[in-house]
Amino acid sequence: MSKLTSNWAIRNRKASFDYFFIREYNAGMQLIGSEVKQIRAGKVSLTDSYCFFDNGELFVKGMNIPPVEGATGYDPIRVRKLLLKRSELNKLKKELEEGMTIIINKIFMNEKSFIKAEVILAKGKKNYDKRNSIKEKEISKQLKQQ
Repeated sequence: MSKLTSNWAIRNRKASFDYFFIREYNAGMQLIGSEVKQIRAGKVSLTDSYCFFDNGELFVKGMNIPPVEGATGYDPIRVRKLLLKRSELNKLKKELEEGMTIIINKIFMNEKSFIKAEVILAKGKKNYDKRNSIKEKEISKQLKQQ
């Protein structure tokens, strides 16, 4: 088995296109052993995932981690608990306003080999904001080509 490098991460590429990032937090996740194996293999989808509060705790819904072959079945899109300090949870809950959402931008492994999630407080972009993002990307591509 190969060692994973410190710059290993699974990103939600669609997030930066759909949202303005306001603040970020690093959170742990409650996972089952076979889920850890799949995440380390890079088999996870963050595209439709979002976070929500329930009884003062933060959970992620819609993160798809397919089961390992031969493992006992679990729901691949089950709700998973995110682990943050109480002060961070309170701060995040206060900052959450109408029109804002909490998403996961990336999943990575820290120095101690724990799997962490980068939780982002974000505000949704309007269609004209998305068009501006596309224009900026095209301009930067053209400048790099010259």
